[in-house]
Amino acid sequence: MADSTPPLTLRQDHPVYVVGGGPGGLAAAAALRARGVRAVVLEKSERVGASWRGHYDRLHLHTTRRLSALPGLPIPRSFGRWVSRDDVVRYLDKYAEYHRLDVVTGVEVTRLERAADGTGWLLHATGGRELTGRAVVVATGYNHTPRLPDWPGRDTYTGELLHAGDYRNPHPFTGRDVLVVGAGNTGAEIAVDLAEGGAARVRLAVRTAPHIVRRSTAGWPAQRTGILCRRLPVAVVDRLAGPIARLSVPDLAAQGLPRPDTGLYSRVRQGAIPVQDVGLIDAVRTGRVEPVAAVDSFEDGKVVLADGTRIGPDAVIAATGYRRALEGLVGDLGILDPRGRPTPHGRRTAKQAPDLYFTGFTNPISGMFREMARDAERIAKTIAR
Repeated sequence: MADSTPPLTLRQDHPVYVVGGGPGGLAAAAALRARGVRAVVLEKSERVGASWRGHYDRLHLHTTRRLSALPGLPIPRSFGRWVSRDDVVRYLDKYAEYHRLDVVTGVEVTRLERAADGTGWLLHATGGRELTGRAVVVATGYNHTPRLPDWPGRDTYTGELLHAGDYRNPHPFTGRDVLVVGAGNTGAEIAVDLAEGGAARVRLAVRTAPHIVRRSTAGWPAQRTGILCRRLPVAVVDRLAGPIARLSVPDLAAQGLPRPDTGLYSRVRQGAIPVQDVGLIDAVRTGRVEPVAAVDSFEDGKVVLADGTRIGPDAVIAATGYRRALEGLVGDLGILDPRGRPTPHGRRTAKQAPDLYFTGFTNPISGMFREMARDAERIAKTIAR
């Protein structure tokens, strides 16, 4: 992409480096450029939006088009209310082009350290590169490195075992018995995709019963409710969510998916986002997706569930989440929590790591794209000062 760097000022002898060319990184770069700050995006893949390009075919944003646009460019109305994966990729390509962002692909930043003079940051990158930036925005993504549990006996399983990050569509599983592990949004949607796509049998291993919400009720998207509720006390939202769930979501306990015994917002604060219904309710109710107990281990070619049941699926798809994988990049700076997430976020920085910003490492009920857009504006405003 052409370098359209604005004229340098006395404060721009070193650029701001944005690590990651996904939606969070592109939004931050665009917001910085709009304020006359030179920003260079470093993306390890060959194209922007690499994570989105690798998602499964069926995926759509669970947030509305209007509330998911990044700063400075609306998502085209022709993409519909719930934007597909392919259209998200098209939008990100157009976004980088429209804002004439300075994107350098094929460069992975492996470590950050404070510059020798105490101002700015030294970035160590592939190919022996050493780059100096006056500030750094880390936007390497919430879904960075697939996490596959080390189940006992996993290596002895003779069926097909893959992470959800490697799942694309149901065609390879036509006529097969498939177990999907993990009842988050990804696992639920893949299970439905398999059931609708010709798998002979689909089971969904559930460790903790999820909260299920309708993506939209009478035209009102769940995202707007999330935005309204985000600032309310946890106990208040928990009390409100219970009756709404009982009215909008049928009781699936008889099918093996009981209502959760903890509050919706309490679970959100622990990192568990509600499952937006894109067919799961009907699939469970009609028996096309069968909830079962969590996976405990593998033994003699079988999957052993937490309730002692032994099953023999042809394939196991682990929708078991991702790691942020920030340890190598910033692990020695003392800014990661026990789960590997950055403690500073948005415009807030850590005292021991000034001018180092993070975006896209939370999964809020108000919508990740919306919050990354807001973070971008706030980060850019803070840096431009």
